[in-house]
Amino acid sequence: MKHTRSIEAYEEAKRVIPGGVDSPVRAFGSVGGTPPFIDRGEGGYLVDIDGNRYVDYVQSWGPLIFGHCDPTVEAAVIETARKGLSFGTPTLLETELAEEIVELFDSIDKIRFVNSGTEAVMSAIRLARGYTGRDDIVKFKGCYHGHSDSLLVEAGSGAVTFGSPNSPGVPADFAKHTLLADYNDIKSVEACFLASDDIACVVIEPIAGNMGLVPAEESFLKDLRELCDRHGALLIFDEVMSGFRASLLGAQGIVDVVPDLVTLGKVIGGGMPVGAFGGRADIMAMLSPEGPVYQAGTLSGNPVAMAAGLTQIRQLKADVALYEVLQMRAQRLVDGLKAAAEEHDIPLQVDVRGSMFGFFFNENPVKNFDDALKSDTERFAHFHGAMLDRGFYFACSQFETGFICTRTTEVMIDETIRNAHEVLGAM
Repeated sequence: MKHTRSIEAYEEAKRVIPGGVDSPVRAFGSVGGTPPFIDRGEGGYLVDIDGNRYVDYVQSWGPLIFGHCDPTVEAAVIETARKGLSFGTPTLLETELAEEIVELFDSIDKIRFVNSGTEAVMSAIRLARGYTGRDDIVKFKGCYHGHSDSLLVEAGSGAVTFGSPNSPGVPADFAKHTLLADYNDIKSVEACFLASDDIACVVIEPIAGNMGLVPAEESFLKDLRELCDRHGALLIFDEVMSGFRASLLGAQGIVDVVPDLVTLGKVIGGGMPVGAFGGRADIMAMLSPEGPVYQAGTLSGNPVAMAAGLTQIRQLKADVALYEVLQMRAQRLVDGLKAAAEEHDIPLQVDVRGSMFGFFFNENPVKNFDDALKSDTERFAHFHGAMLDRGFYFACSQFETGFICTRTTEVMIDETIRNAHEVLGAM
């Protein structure tokens, strides 16, 4: 493949955009090479500005469950855009999408739309603090909840400490209210509650997608629910990535655990920028203008984004069986990758949840971030680059999740496995 135009475009972008990208992972820093600049999407494919075509296993990091340019979603967006792009006023579309989501989730009585996953989690945490009257939060190493100040923290030197900033620009006074725990390790969470009696909430990706695909064990989530209840803290499920992806109800369709607040995004925007947070009526009643906890956004509930999300959610609700098909195809993909790796004596760990999949070049199962960090990132980078050159676009980090869509065919998966077999053999 030739990437002449992408290389030129990347150099030009770096002159006017920091790092040449508007989100760091897009720079291919962990895999090397030049990121292809995309011209268009076609169902299950991407086409770059050099004319190269790729099987797309990223799908805009999750929202495109029906693939690129789904005609139904596209038509709804065009029709709505013709009426105006933004009004800064209430519209019927907001209520309609809210009703569709509330009808599905036992954990959501009311919901508020925002513009991103970052904004959704940031607002949910503020609401939890306002509801409980407490300041501290617990998050898990390896879980990413957006780039708000309270969440850009890392563990200190002790086994259990308050967080310290892992980005310049985050005051230590903010980060000190965030406690770090280990994913799938309830004892580490118990230690956080021993360290602080001022914990407002525990926020977790019940299916982690930002350390690679690492699902939480159901027993762990149940223990987490009991621990929060015992200490009067709220449990927040960050399902920005897994919501409507792992199942129609995200993780809540797989495990029998009900959170107090849920954050959603990706799929409910159908490719448009959307986030949302919702939960029990008594908690949501604390939110302005009903209550004192302030949150606002001029573009929140944007009609074009609402139309895209509403159309996509209604399609999903009308054909719930598609999740079985997506899971079978995702499983077929990772099983094929694992078999190819094993044939060449390369250790590979794989997992699937609905249309989400992940694989680690790792000798042992991955249950938390420390496990994930033991993966062979150099081997992943080599695999990623070789597969990209053959026309297969995987997430550009060992620590990201992959996605398939309804337009990902068995033929595409078979071609992926065949090429992966050759690449792994060469490695």
